[in-house]
Amino acid sequence: MFLRAAMSAACLLVADAAIAQAGADTPGQGRSRLFVLTDIENEPDDTQSLIRLLLYSNEIDIEGLAATTSVHKRTSVAPEAIRHIIERYGAVLPSLRLHDAGYPDADALAALVSESQPLYGMQGVGDGMDSPGSRALLNAILREDERPLWINAWGGANTLAQALYRLRETRSTEEVARLSGRLWVYAISDQDDAGPWIRAQFPQVNYIVTPGGDYGRATWGGMNQVVDGIDNQTVSNRWLAENIQQGHGPLGAAYPDVAWGMEGDTPSFLGLIPNGLGVPTQPSWGGWGGRYELYTPEPMADDPVNAVAGVVFGAETRPIWTNAEDSFGPPQRPEYGRSVRKGEPVETSARASLWRWRDQFQNDFAARMDWTVKPYAAANHPPEVMLQGPDRLTVKAGQGVWLSARGTTDPDGDSLTYYWFHYPEAGSYRGEISLGAENADGVWVTAPQVSQRETIHIVLAVTDKGSPPLTRYRRVVVTVEP
Repeated sequence: MFLRAAMSAACLLVADAAIAQAGADTPGQGRSRLFVLTDIENEPDDTQSLIRLLLYSNEIDIEGLAATTSVHKRTSVAPEAIRHIIERYGAVLPSLRLHDAGYPDADALAALVSESQPLYGMQGVGDGMDSPGSRALLNAILREDERPLWINAWGGANTLAQALYRLRETRSTEEVARLSGRLWVYAISDQDDAGPWIRAQFPQVNYIVTPGGDYGRATWGGMNQVVDGIDNQTVSNRWLAENIQQGHGPLGAAYPDVAWGMEGDTPSFLGLIPNGLGVPTQPSWGGWGGRYELYTPEPMADDPVNAVAGVVFGAETRPIWTNAEDSFGPPQRPEYGRSVRKGEPVETSARASLWRWRDQFQNDFAARMDWTVKPYAAANHPPEVMLQGPDRLTVKAGQGVWLSARGTTDPDGDSLTYYWFHYPEAGSYRGEISLGAENADGVWVTAPQVSQRETIHIVLAVTDKGSPPLTRYRRVVVTVEP
């Protein structure tokens, strides 16, 4: 008791001297705007991702769902497939609203569905190539809303290219720069030649992508990658059958079996889910959608998909948000003693920046699917993490900071497990940071000795003991001055 009181007093002294850059106890993000471009019916994974997305439509402002082409589906679009899934969503909507009244009407979502030109890539861009999809997207771009507009390209990007083409034809250079600078594109690789064209022609657009067509290098592959040395059950067919497809009403029954890979498009919106990890417009911080850094990548000498796409992807003309490596191994949960502690890394890769969170976001999906068939009292809901004090601090080297999550609660009354960890790749300081008993509700962090200003990201993951277990987070960014 004395030790904790002393640490708390020391924390107050540090906090007085600290610079709170974002205010106390800020959750990190609000609702994001989202427009989806999908080559649905190319393979089952777009349908899988759409089902998951609709379960988060209470927390993400979906502004459009446009059926598009891709290298794998060049001459047709399938808006009817989107509407079919929305109908299934409508059938379970009354149950979903028992858990959150903010789920939108199915009719309102259906009104957002549009179709794009049934043409491949840049063949569908230019004069006379406007489509209901490109017009809907242009309207979203022009909407006076200061929030960023996120555009998920699950297939090709030519609908966005046409919207930007029309924007440039009808607005001043200054207005084009202002409006395109509010766009954040997350593309599931380059599935047509429109993506490279957009990046070259509209340098203000924020673009997240593993460029080219080599899917094996892409961060999003961590969604369904089988990783040696960890438990991969949450991406297994058995897990999907038990937790998503079977016994979960008409929406779960509509979730198709895996063909090529499970939900390859889902990472594009996972980072928009407000789980406490941070803001989507800080891709280098990392989160459920992976971690990305801003740089100009070198062109691949040998891109095996080029022969399929018929497009030669050249050198990038400017920095983009692209692959960043994490070194990660799952936390260990011993049978005796400390309930959770740091695990040894099993892989260093761009994909690791995504699959490191996979069990957590898969369990979250399973819980949401439970909401489609269960009353509130019979289902699980995520904990509500309370951070005592600011989440942005500036301290001197050698100073200590007491970080506490006292006051964290769970809406179902479940017992909670705490786990604090240093996320070195998200900050500039890559040395070891001692957190003591990282499974306590508070930890003492001593700022290391540094020769220049450094940033340290400390992440708290709080997991309930409900079924399935659900996790929410808070991130503290500590700036250390010499």
